[in-house]
Amino acid sequence: MKKVTGIGGIFFKCDDPQKMKDWYAHNLGLPMNEYGTTFHWRDADDPSKQGSTVWGAFEKNTDYFEPSKKDFMISYRVEHIEDLVEQLKSDGVTIIDDIAAYDYGKFVHILDPEGNSIELWEDIG
Repeated sequence: MKKVTGIGGIFFKCDDPQKMKDWYAHNLGLPMNEYGTTFHWRDADDPSKQGSTVWGAFEKNTDYFEPSKKDFMISYRVEHIEDLVEQLKSDGVTIIDDIAAYDYGKFVHILDPEGNSIELWEDIG
């Protein structure tokens, strides 16, 4: 079973997310929305498949990365998230929450051996 298929997003905490988004938009040309920016791309093995990677700035006091105390979180694109979560559970990986489904994908959060929060995302689009 293929597990991670790519990077779904890079998220980091900062003192002033709007200032950071403005800086990146002005200096590096990233088109911003309220969440950050999204890079769209095509799958190298199957160019008919489109994908995206999100870049997002979060408030310094966000609890979205918890229980990790790090200032960043990586989101990995995955396939078959339900099967993957079952396999991770059987391997003793800490699963932080239940799989949540939205119109733009399914999400779950896990911890690596050093307590870094990792987001797993399956695009359902």
